[in-house]
Amino acid sequence: MGEDATAGNSAAAETFDPELIHAIFKLVWRRRAEKGGGNEVIDVEPAPETSRRNRSTTANASALKVSCELLRIFVTEAIQRSAFIAEAEDGTVIEPTHLERVLPQLLLDF
Repeated sequence: MGEDATAGNSAAAETFDPELIHAIFKLVWRRRAEKGGGNEVIDVEPAPETSRRNRSTTANASALKVSCELLRIFVTEAIQRSAFIAEAEDGTVIEPTHLERVLPQLLLDF
């Protein structure tokens, strides 16, 4: 594909897969439930008859989409800031040390 064809779909192509983000969320939720001693089961949709206290943690499609977009923006900003540091040092490659230098302020900004 040409450069113009990919530029039109850049927002869709550069985002994270919602299924991957959901799987990561489920893993974190499961680990938290295990640490807390709860027997929480992770479901996509809770049964309507379950009480709030007994419901498992879930994420709907909109929340996953927004989470993917936030993660994309965070990673893009980290790369841009690291590239700026690399360029200031007359480098052409972003090194891990560049990322390490921008992460503290980046985390404070987000």
